[in-house]
Amino acid sequence: MVFIKFSSALNNVTGTRATTIELGEATIKELVERLVTEYGRDFETLMLENGEIRRFINVYVNGEDIRHLSGIDTKITNNDEVSVLPAISGG
Repeated sequence: MVFIKFSSALNNVTGTRATTIELGEATIKELVERLVTEYGRDFETLMLENGEIRRFINVYVNGEDIRHLSGIDTKITNNDEVSVLPAISGG
């Protein structure tokens, strides 16, 4: 099982702060496609732009930013932890 944590900013779309999904070996892209199936069009709109993770959405695999790995093609396996966090800004 892959453990997925969402920030509270995503709670209005996901309705939860965490979930698990059985994927076997997969990529972040496949995980996001699965989450879109689970949480719908609003989740897709929030997460993706032209098939890529939006720049203000931070995705971490076991604490490491996917931008420093293989991006949306980063491989994940069972027992990995994925965190999805929209960037926070303010003044």
